[in-house]
Amino acid sequence: MDPLDAPTTTAITARFLDSLAEAPSAGEALRRIDHCRSLIAKGSIFSIQQNVTTARDAAGEILLRRFYSSEASSFPVSGTKRKTLTPWTECLFLQGRVFVGEGEHVLAQNFNDFEQMRLHQLSSVINVPLMQGPLCYATFNVFGTRARWLPEEVFGIRLLALAAARWVPCMPGLAYGLTGAKGK
Repeated sequence: MDPLDAPTTTAITARFLDSLAEAPSAGEALRRIDHCRSLIAKGSIFSIQQNVTTARDAAGEILLRRFYSSEASSFPVSGTKRKTLTPWTECLFLQGRVFVGEGEHVLAQNFNDFEQMRLHQLSSVINVPLMQGPLCYATFNVFGTRARWLPEEVFGIRLLALAAARWVPCMPGLAYGLTGAKGK
């Protein structure tokens, strides 16, 4: 094939986004996103955590429920975890910013299930907050076996998170507050 006849990145991206729009269900759309993630960040695993915290939950905590998992046998869908104020929760849930962590020490510092991650040789993470107004209603998470992320990988994962956002519902009654944040 003549290189000039090869599809452009723009054409490939447009076809991918069109295929998402035609997905018959959230599950199918997320499987397509997952496939694309595996091409962008080889040797990674992927999950989406829904924020299911309500005013009835303990103050100063965020309750997360796994909505999607590329490794459901090790990280099952519907599994839950509670998070308190950490640099990770502050970044995603209070500031609405992407968290890029590199090195096992960063994972151990921010994830209480790090020992399970270590079994998969995971040593880096990209977490993208899915936002509705000022609330982070879910996180799009890619964990890698690499020590460092390339800028184009981070960019690609951020784009996939944007594409996934429409397929992840915001839980009714979502409400959370964390205290102790700088400048809050």
